[in-house]
Amino acid sequence: MKDPAPELLRTRLLGWYRRSKRRLPWRASSDPYRIWVSEVMLQQTTVKTVTPYYERFVERFPSLASLAAARDEDVLALWSGLGYYHRARNLVRGARVIAEKHAGVFPKTLEAALAVPGVGLYTASAILSIGYGEPLPVVDGNVRRVLARLFALRGAAYRKDGPFYNLAEGLLDREAPGDFNQALMELGATLCIPKAPLCPACPLRAGCRAREEGSQESLPEKTASRAPVQVTVAAALIRERGRTLLVRRPEGRLMGRLWELPQTSLESQGLPDLERELRERHGLLVKLGGLVATGRHAITFRRIRLEGYAATLKARPALDPDRLRFVSVAELPSLPMSSLTKKLLRGDARSQLPLALD
Repeated sequence: MKDPAPELLRTRLLGWYRRSKRRLPWRASSDPYRIWVSEVMLQQTTVKTVTPYYERFVERFPSLASLAAARDEDVLALWSGLGYYHRARNLVRGARVIAEKHAGVFPKTLEAALAVPGVGLYTASAILSIGYGEPLPVVDGNVRRVLARLFALRGAAYRKDGPFYNLAEGLLDREAPGDFNQALMELGATLCIPKAPLCPACPLRAGCRAREEGSQESLPEKTASRAPVQVTVAAALIRERGRTLLVRRPEGRLMGRLWELPQTSLESQGLPDLERELRERHGLLVKLGGLVATGRHAITFRRIRLEGYAATLKARPALDPDRLRFVSVAELPSLPMSSLTKKLLRGDARSQLPLALD
């Protein structure tokens, strides 16, 4: 089977995209800042999940200058529940660098864009091609899947991004690179999906080698993934005059600087380690009561069972508003908290067992 001419692929793909593209809020603007926010939020997260977060975020921080001037805590509070919190921290750091070095305008060259904290080749190329019309290809999981099937790509060479960038570069429509890149990603997100791809509706079906071979679902070739690990996290629900005791995680990549219930680490055994870890990590001496909330959560390869126990303090700690404090229900929405903590608080409020929270 002969590969179709790049010109024909471009025509078919762009025609389909312009007729069929989804109406997404970030596509309503050509502002590189808003494109940047959307691309960062969409990393490892679905469009459905991102959409309300994006809309709230750009309403609160409508410009790069407003984000650069924001408090980290306010940004993390808006990001709470979206996960991968290093993305939010890098977004703020990047905005401040751009405000300082580029007069608040996202840089227009690839070299300068790659110097912005948290901006890698994919993100830089997406912003520059969509926002500025720069002829740069992009490769994400959706693009890799489309290209692997279109050309029936197999073998060790195609476990890295380099060959896919070379292919995407050769196919790129240099007159409309932003639309072309979005079209490839859209095709992978809506039709050329991982399981049961919708080949009859695909604009590139006539030239697809995988479809010709019947190998759509076996491409791209999969790499071994880490097996899930079952973990139990136990937390103490300590109340005082209607307020709940929260502690702040230290700086770090995994949920750094977020507020949470005093709880065990991901390496613990759960309840058997709860009193000891609270004493060692936070200086809290507690008396534990009964189980009041359960739930489930997932972080990377971990599958977490959540257990919340009623608890009282044996000795009142010295409160530090930056590290440890009692918080009212009205204050909770303004604090950056992980989904894990929100699930336990929500489960405790329902006061029902057993709870199976998603």
